[in-house]
Amino acid sequence: MKKVIISGMLGNALEWYDYALYAQFAYIIGDTFLGGASDSTKHIITFAIFALGFVIRPLGALIFSFIGDKFGRKVALSLSIMSMAIPTAVIGILPSYQVIGIMAPIILASMRLLQGLSLGGEFSVCISYLVEHAPKSKYRGLIGSIPFVSMCLGILLGSFISYFMKLYIPANILRAWAWRIPFVAGFLIGLVGLYIRKRLTESPLYIKAKSAGRISAIPTKQTLKENWPALLLSSLMYITVTAPFYTLTVYTETFLHKVLHYSTWQTTVIHITGIVTMTVVMPISALITDRIGRKPVLTFSGIMIALCIYPIFLLFGMKDFWSALSAEIIFGILLGSYMGPIPTVLVEIFPTSFRLTGIALSYNIAAAIFGGTAPMVAMMLINATGNVYSMGIYLAFLVTCSIGIMVKYFQETYQKDLSL
Repeated sequence: MKKVIISGMLGNALEWYDYALYAQFAYIIGDTFLGGASDSTKHIITFAIFALGFVIRPLGALIFSFIGDKFGRKVALSLSIMSMAIPTAVIGILPSYQVIGIMAPIILASMRLLQGLSLGGEFSVCISYLVEHAPKSKYRGLIGSIPFVSMCLGILLGSFISYFMKLYIPANILRAWAWRIPFVAGFLIGLVGLYIRKRLTESPLYIKAKSAGRISAIPTKQTLKENWPALLLSSLMYITVTAPFYTLTVYTETFLHKVLHYSTWQTTVIHITGIVTMTVVMPISALITDRIGRKPVLTFSGIMIALCIYPIFLLFGMKDFWSALSAEIIFGILLGSYMGPIPTVLVEIFPTSFRLTGIALSYNIAAAIFGGTAPMVAMMLINATGNVYSMGIYLAFLVTCSIGIMVKYFQETYQKDLSL
């Protein structure tokens, strides 16, 4: 089981390590690969290329979930980690615009597309594989929280590395070549992950389902035709994960610094504290659901998010470091409490025969509509209303709808037989 857990953590952490690196070094990447465009144009194109990875995620989810449901979880895991590691290394060694011209941004965009395919597939494959190795374990929820924990660890690792490189490496050296080092290092992490994953055994539940002839020939069609209520429910439940998560990890740092004018070091400390808090709380919350059930914890934490999210934004608006830090910790605790058991819940909702497809579709639909758009919606709301706290109202509305549907339609799953 130790190998299973390590392989899951390494792969998922690598995916989000690169996500953090690209975001932190975006201005250098733009200068390196986008030629003589203006700074504002470079920033727009750089983040447009970054967004390509999210746009392509649903396709990646379908591809890797099909592979995982059709040919096995182990095959999909090995392919997904290399689909992230190779493009990460290519970005690290890619010649600049001055050397290869227009091919530089074209190759960069192509690598982001490949990374997006991997990111779309890794999560569903990883959580299914982990939880299917512990179908009757009294720690099933805890084990299922590992992908979210490793996701946050990957973001933290990328953020810490970029922060200390900016702090201790002279700017001219960092811009010239040093920024490439952590990207190339990501490839080495991927090789270690591949080595471990190639030596894993297949999911016991998948083997059992395949032996019984219960593996779907066309899992996407079967999911949409036979299991659309579960698909819809899980997508709506995931809204309470994805919209607040991207707000906490992407938007709040910009909001605090650009809108409320906190200093750079203050926003960095607040941002990292929020992610660390969430990372610590998630496995604790998941473990609690292994004892008392998923629904009570999801209901309580979801209601608290809906009630507290607007006051959290008001605390940010006090423009006091300690008030903002307290607000971010509260945000991290509440969101971590809801997120902890969610991966296991997604596994428990869908049957083995097309589990990966169901998970991949549900979370990617929610993430595409409500997650990746959260920072953009936040800025649009501020421009439209003039209320800098309007994102809090938007999130409260989304979470209230999501939790209301969950309370009414979600049936307890923590003692469910996963072999069905």
